Amino acid sequence: MNAERRTSLAPATAPLAACALGLCMLAACTLEPRRGAPSVPAPAARYQDGEWRSAAPADARPRGPWWRTYADPRLDALEDRVTSSNQDLKASLARLLQARAAQRLASSALYPELTLSAGASRARSSTNAPHFPPNVQPLANDLDLQAGASYELDVFGRIRSAAHEARANAEASAADAATVALATHAELAADYFTLRGLDARIALLDRTVADERKAYALTRNLHRGGAAAATDVAQARVQLETARTAAADARLARAQTEHAIAVLVGANPTGFRLPPRPLRADAAPPPIDPGQPSSLLERRPDVAAAERRVAAANAQIGVARAAWFPVFDLLATAGYQSTRPATWLLAPSRLWSLGGSAALNAFDGGARRAATRAAHAQYEERVADYRNTVISAYQQVEDQLAALEMLDQEALSEHAAADAADTALKQARYRYAAGASTYLEVFSTENADLAARSAVIEIAVRRLVSSVRLVEALGGGW
Repeated sequence: MNAERRTSLAPATAPLAACALGLCMLAACTLEPRRGAPSVPAPAARYQDGEWRSAAPADARPRGPWWRTYADPRLDALEDRVTSSNQDLKASLARLLQARAAQRLASSALYPELTLSAGASRARSSTNAPHFPPNVQPLANDLDLQAGASYELDVFGRIRSAAHEARANAEASAADAATVALATHAELAADYFTLRGLDARIALLDRTVADERKAYALTRNLHRGGAAAATDVAQARVQLETARTAAADARLARAQTEHAIAVLVGANPTGFRLPPRPLRADAAPPPIDPGQPSSLLERRPDVAAAERRVAAANAQIGVARAAWFPVFDLLATAGYQSTRPATWLLAPSRLWSLGGSAALNAFDGGARRAATRAAHAQYEERVADYRNTVISAYQQVEDQLAALEMLDQEALSEHAAADAADTALKQARYRYAAGASTYLEVFSTENADLAARSAVIEIAVRRLVSSVRLVEALGGGW
């Protein structure tokens, strides 16, 4: 009997099983195009490990506190304050949390939705209402307890494509937050070295003011004794006041740079102060190995963000394509309903329903076609943005490497120029004190000496800032 029953049920259940199997197989795929990361042209080989290669997201690799390479405890302390107090970083973290919440929201559609409901009501019907049954009590209770479930069969991958898009957008937001963090730390380091350079320039100008004050006094005394012309006194006064003006301007620039650092570390500029610490004229950035691997460029979070936005746009194409196909839903309800509490949860009060539905948009005036075209166009836009980001990254690295190389040469020549200008100034002052030359010679050599020493400080600052920008261009470290 059992064998006969199994034989008789097989033909009836086979179509259902085949249909379920087909739906499961369809649900395992999406309509997203099978595309990899877009390619970019690789520039000529520069490093010893071979040619540059197309950047691939590797921003999750640990980079560590790269600023410690400069061995400056004050810079380390300021960078730590940036990590904990910078408001731009906090805003980027909030945007990241929003993106992750959107990812969880999109992924929740992959699971069934369960609902529970309970209700109790007592109502009286009008006995004079049309069709009111005779001899029936107008008062009635309605006690209801139900559980419902609904589930959309993701046959054509619409939900999974939306989840893929949300995940890629969340990863792009994480990379955006890392980009903000990298740029903020780099900006602080650049401002800090600029501040130290201004301290050195202020110290140089203060010494210059002191020297010019002495020279001005000496020239006046010579003029009173008839050994110097009035024009010499005027030129000495010009030198003194010019040096004072330059010192005041340098102090203004220092104050503004100090205020910028205060904002970066999340402090009120009004009460924020950094004691002066002049940069040494021979200060140099940490050595950079010219054989560094080109894969370090892959650490750049902006490159990773651009690639993930390409992936998000690709998933959006899958969402747009799935809109052309039916949507299948499964619905189920079970519970109890009664008019009396005593029989509410008994077996005769049970209720249940099970069913499914399919819906297909038969006509939409071209909306789906437009959405599909828009998704493809957005994908092409993201590809172009990605390629432009990678090429710009190459440019930034090359710019800073070239800057460091040229600034190294400039530092050598400018140090030699400063030494020569110092010797010329000493000789000019000796000659003027001995009456062998006019003050015009001292005037010109003092200007040349100040310009050369200022250039030495400026080049030292530019070398350090260029090294910071190279760190930033490489994604934070080498």
